[in-house]
Amino acid sequence: MPRSLAQTAGCVAVLCWTALAAPAQAALFADDDARKAIVELRQRLAQTDQRAQAQTEELQGLRKALLDLNSQLDQLRSELAASRGAQENLSRELSELQRKQRDLLNVTEERVRRLEPVKVTVDGREITVEPQERRSYDEAVAQLRSGDFNAAAQALSAFVRRWPGSGYTESAQFWLGNALYGKRDYKDAIAAFRVTASAADHPRAAEALLAIANCQVEMKDVKAARATLADLMKAHPNSEAAKAGKDRLATLK
Repeated sequence: MPRSLAQTAGCVAVLCWTALAAPAQAALFADDDARKAIVELRQRLAQTDQRAQAQTEELQGLRKALLDLNSQLDQLRSELAASRGAQENLSRELSELQRKQRDLLNVTEERVRRLEPVKVTVDGREITVEPQERRSYDEAVAQLRSGDFNAAAQALSAFVRRWPGSGYTESAQFWLGNALYGKRDYKDAIAAFRVTASAADHPRAAEALLAIANCQVEMKDVKAARATLADLMKAHPNSEAAKAGKDRLATLK
């Protein structure tokens, strides 16, 4: 059955609206997707910015921690250097103290050695004397051998006064007699020689008797000299001094 004009016009209108509405609706859906994509993109950018900010803050924290660590390392290096310096100073001070201790010990030992009695041999006999005693005797005899009779006489006289019981006594008196003889002090020389001559077992006893006789000759006391020589030959007949005394006796008149 044929449609009416009105129905036909309505159908045409509906078709036209449908044709026009479809593109508009499609465009509307496209705009929503774009907005959603933009929102999602912005969200991702915001999240990226947040992560970047967090990483930046973390890096700054790490940088600060690294700076603090470097500062601590520098302080430790300084303290270590100071400790090494102090240790080196202590080591030097210890070495210096040890050196001083060794020097002091050596000085002390030397002083002890100087004070300890020592054994010496004089005129073929071994005796024990003090170090200072030995030095005084050697110095006095050295003065005599140098020909300084005055200095030798003074030194030997001082020696026998300071060490009256010394093992050097008889030898010191013998050399004192020689020093006094060199000064032409024959009387005192005889007194010194008699000390040695009275020790009959002393190696210089015979020489001391001969020296007494020589002093008596110098004093023009020939009688006394002859008597002394006779005593010498009787007491020490086999000595060289006795042989010399015998020759000397033959010249005395």
